[in-house]
Amino acid sequence: MKPFIGITSSYSDERTLQTSYDNINAITQAGGVPVVLPNVPTTDAINATIEKLDGILVTGGGDIDPSLFNEEPLPHLGRLHPQRDQFEVGLLKEAMTRNLPILALCRGCQILNIAAGGDMYQDIYSQITKPLLQHTQRAPRSFPFHTIHVTEESLLKKITGKSKYRVNSFHHQAVRRLAEGFHISALSDDGIIEAFESSKHSFVLAVQWHPESMTTAGDIPSRKLFSTFINACQNH
Repeated sequence: MKPFIGITSSYSDERTLQTSYDNINAITQAGGVPVVLPNVPTTDAINATIEKLDGILVTGGGDIDPSLFNEEPLPHLGRLHPQRDQFEVGLLKEAMTRNLPILALCRGCQILNIAAGGDMYQDIYSQITKPLLQHTQRAPRSFPFHTIHVTEESLLKKITGKSKYRVNSFHHQAVRRLAEGFHISALSDDGIIEAFESSKHSFVLAVQWHPESMTTAGDIPSRKLFSTFINACQNH
């Protein structure tokens, strides 16, 4: 049977649930069955949801509530969606407890790190003093925009077979202190954490870019990322 993959969702207002079709297409092309998840942050709803899933794709979206990592909001913090934050933190904690495969993208990698006890930059451009790359690209969404350097012996290196390649980029927040049990899988030239993975779980991998958009454009490393994730879900 094809694995059922929960896809986290965002909303443009308080009434409209949404996710990009790139997320859905990337999962279906890799052999999974996509299930878009509403943001219902009750323990009963989260546990019932987890029971039906073989893996979770944590998607991109808006900014994250800094109170989740004990900070006050800074001036360049963007729009928040607290109900989504609460749902995803609860969902990810339970998924990691059950060793359910997780692939986290962009915002997803940040909320995953927070759920596990790490923290993040609310805005890299105002909180980091050294010169940075442009991390919110002014180019087509699928365009490989800047270089990442992949850690040797990492799961990401095993999946892609590459030590260095280019990815797309659409973020102003980023992971700062990694949670215990996570380790860096890739960095950009300016030192931003571009990917991390878990040493405690069978498959927990997070990337700061949007491979779902690169997958639909035929990018081979991105397709390998999704196919490996789906394979992990089938074997869970």
